[in-house]
Amino acid sequence: MHQDANVPLTYLRHKGHSSTCKFNDMKYRIFSLFYIAIVFVTQMAAEDGSHLWLRLPTNARAQVSAPYQSSTLDIAVEELQKAWQGAPVWLVIQKDKQLKPEGFRIRCKDNTVILSAPTEKGLLYAAYHLLRLQQTTNFPLSDSKSQLTENPVYNLRILNHWDNMDRTIERGYAGQSLWNWKELPNTLSDRYKAYARANASIGINGTVLNNVNADPKILSAEYLQKVKALADIFRPYGLRVYLSVNFASPMTLDSLNTADPLNKEVIRWWKSKIKEIYRIIPDFGGFLVKANSEGQPGPCDFGRTHAEGANMLADALRPYKGIVMWRAFVYSPSDADRAKQAYLEFKPLDGQFRDNVIVQIKNGPIDFQPREPYSPLFGAMQYTPLMAEFQVTQEYLGHSNHLAYLAPMWKEFFNFVAPASLKAIAGVANIGTDVNWCGHTFAQANWYAFGRLAWQPTLSAEEIADEWLKQTFDLILPGSQLSTLNFQLKKMMLDSHEAVVNYMMPLGLHHIFAWGHHYGPEPWCNVPGARPDWLPPYYHKADKQGIGFDRSSKGSNAVAQYPKALAQQYDNIETCPEEYLLWFHHVPWTHRMKNGYNLWDELCYRYDKGVRQVRDFQKIWDAAEKYIDAERFHEVQSHLKIQARDAVWWKDACLLYFQKFSGMPIPFDIERPVHELKDLRKVHLPISNFECPTKELLNKNR
Repeated sequence: MHQDANVPLTYLRHKGHSSTCKFNDMKYRIFSLFYIAIVFVTQMAAEDGSHLWLRLPTNARAQVSAPYQSSTLDIAVEELQKAWQGAPVWLVIQKDKQLKPEGFRIRCKDNTVILSAPTEKGLLYAAYHLLRLQQTTNFPLSDSKSQLTENPVYNLRILNHWDNMDRTIERGYAGQSLWNWKELPNTLSDRYKAYARANASIGINGTVLNNVNADPKILSAEYLQKVKALADIFRPYGLRVYLSVNFASPMTLDSLNTADPLNKEVIRWWKSKIKEIYRIIPDFGGFLVKANSEGQPGPCDFGRTHAEGANMLADALRPYKGIVMWRAFVYSPSDADRAKQAYLEFKPLDGQFRDNVIVQIKNGPIDFQPREPYSPLFGAMQYTPLMAEFQVTQEYLGHSNHLAYLAPMWKEFFNFVAPASLKAIAGVANIGTDVNWCGHTFAQANWYAFGRLAWQPTLSAEEIADEWLKQTFDLILPGSQLSTLNFQLKKMMLDSHEAVVNYMMPLGLHHIFAWGHHYGPEPWCNVPGARPDWLPPYYHKADKQGIGFDRSSKGSNAVAQYPKALAQQYDNIETCPEEYLLWFHHVPWTHRMKNGYNLWDELCYRYDKGVRQVRDFQKIWDAAEKYIDAERFHEVQSHLKIQARDAVWWKDACLLYFQKFSGMPIPFDIERPVHELKDLRKVHLPISNFECPTKELLNKNR
């Protein structure tokens, strides 16, 4: 039964509830701290990380009212009833010119907290935001005249799962895929709902279920029923389902002799298949497509352009308001510099895509390196909707063994790419069947940070780290010691990405990882018959003269793809930012850096600094032991031990190898190498793209 939006239906009335609406009310804050103290003590005993940042109380019995019942509003009400410790809450659906469909407003009136939004989804996000404010004790409302308004910057905030049908995950470092395709649709794991809830709590509203290297059978009638089962679970949480599709699916599934996007039979096939999908899943989101990249089929196989391929799918999806996300990750060897390829292929197509096509571009021009300049394709395609693709999973950042908080890296990207210039944002997921979801407790922070930045990219990396720490570890008790610890943990997180850059690939070095699995250093890697751009020497180009890839106007001229002012800055070795120096220039070993060191010495000091930073992280974490539950404390401690040893491995391997070319001594005040280069060259980890090496495996092979 629907009622007037201004007359809520009370779900639960708790007699004697007298909390004031004021968020800074002293009684409320004392009660909150008392409650948190109890939770802190009780939860210290048993934690496995499965609750993520949603470690909420479950017995609050708050007074919550809503205009009517629905699957989505019921969730919002239940979450607030269980966890909200403050004044009565009213949920109100109402039109608001200042709010997007998923936006919301929080205000106080007559000792009541009023959550208002144009849609049920907006109210769900409002409920989770209110609980986030409670958990972080960061209440911005102090009286009845103040209010908080939230609008997502992007309407599409999507996780990309690289999950395969056999439950392996490409670049997956946290167990198997959540989706048990053999058991679906009949058996539904509790984790499916927990996954949807976690995403809703941080504003993620879409999920691509399968790998961009797509198996065509995902579009079969059998598997569409399995997808439907997941979509039905996700729907109340505002989470729409999307699928990666293989462009040659008509040939594979129905034996058509072509997948030419201009072929009438192919067009009919896709229209029929899409009609079938929407009959089963009415709110299906659309397709993600990896085409003509790394062996995947695409329109170019039939003499057509990316735009012609994408538009064919977009036209078939249009009647259902579906979209096509077309990846720009291509690196066909048509140019000597792989970094230029996406720009060369896609810039000429600007303005040729349908308006329900979004070109999805990785943040950098190579492949999710620890640090890259932003992809010049952003800003170059002015007449095409674009979305940024971030990698939440740590393919090139130590997998789930290393602590690497990625919000600072993503914020670097937004320093160059205006958030308003993008249509949407996607993140390659780091989620699997591990109990703690992500393989490393601190890797959860990257899932969290992606969602928060997808909602509001102006949030700072520090603000997000603060939110996550307080919700994950209850570090909001009074006391100077704990306050200092919270500060130190936050600093550890904020410094962690730069530390990884320092001990792996400082000063613009990139892609010098071990063959295949991308774990550990292998700057000497040489695989007979392999494409040059799959090998580290292609990128570092170390020789007797110097090191680095010359992308200046005297080299590959990749700088010309950037706006004029940046191109001029990057082109000059004296003005190029040092964090990108070896990305854009082949630099003499004796080149004088801004701090007065020559390049070789600076490289040595950077690697050494990375090692020291990780050791500092160990000290910070050990100091937190009495404030962290034993299970999560020891898990993180164990990972930091691996990371500290890996950092030395990286430092020794790179410096000893590059020293062969520089012929210069390692500065005396740097810790001496503990390995021999000949021994490091023998290290080969027997792992695939689907797993993270264990401590035991590393100890055995290194």
